[in-house]
Amino acid sequence: MGMGLFFSSCSSKLEVGQINLENWKKDRYGCKGLRIKELEEFRKIKNSFLEANNQELILTFGRPDRVELLNKSQSFFIYFLEPSASCRGVVEEKEPLKVLFRMNAISRVSEVTITSFDP
Repeated sequence: MGMGLFFSSCSSKLEVGQINLENWKKDRYGCKGLRIKELEEFRKIKNSFLEANNQELILTFGRPDRVELLNKSQSFFIYFLEPSASCRGVVEEKEPLKVLFRMNAISRVSEVTITSFDP
């Protein structure tokens, strides 16, 4: 518990190039089609997020749309780029494109993937 306080006290927003973070945060579950516009820019800089901690991700991109626990030592922060089933009126014909941040046991990003597959 004390460790979480330590992280939050020294966490800051990450450098995101040209990504419009205001639009990103407004586009929960990718419903408004704002995040997909950032795809090319995100692709260019995605590896710069390696080693970032979970607090920095949340400060930068807002709360993840979904968090999936893989096992005790790994989890994924998921941000939808395309409208997901959580959007009103959306019927998924295919899995939407999303950003997966794989978090390791010490809550640091170990992999960043843009995919339509679930972890």
